[in-house]
Amino acid sequence: MFGPHLIIEAYGSPKELLSDLNLMSNVLENYPPKLNMTKIMPPYIFPYHGTVEEDWGVSGIVLIAESHISIHTFPEKAFSTLDIFSCKEFDVNLAIDFFTNAYKPQQFDHKLIMRGREFPRDMGKATGIINNDRARLAGLRS
Repeated sequence: MFGPHLIIEAYGSPKELLSDLNLMSNVLENYPPKLNMTKIMPPYIFPYHGTVEEDWGVSGIVLIAESHISIHTFPEKAFSTLDIFSCKEFDVNLAIDFFTNAYKPQQFDHKLIMRGREFPRDMGKATGIINNDRARLAGLRS
């Protein structure tokens, strides 16, 4: 496996929390150390205003050595999302609690996906995958 990808969809958070750029900055600043991950840049936070008036929101991302953490909010719709993708294991329950304590949704759904199920962690496996692909392609050309 390459690593876990946590996805949260949260509903019913207060508008003032979902529209708070400083809150998002603080959450993204503190997520990596909370999950024992390595931040490689400061959080990048920006407001978004779509063509439909109620589709505005705040988005933010922090790149980590292990991949990324991103949050998108839609204050008028009381909706937000979180994605944490990492090449190493992390405490999923802690990650969920940290997000829900910050944004206080009335309800949320989460999904954990294990990404890169065939990701080769060593050269021997990578060589085997490549050789199998080459043999398969050679058989198609015959």
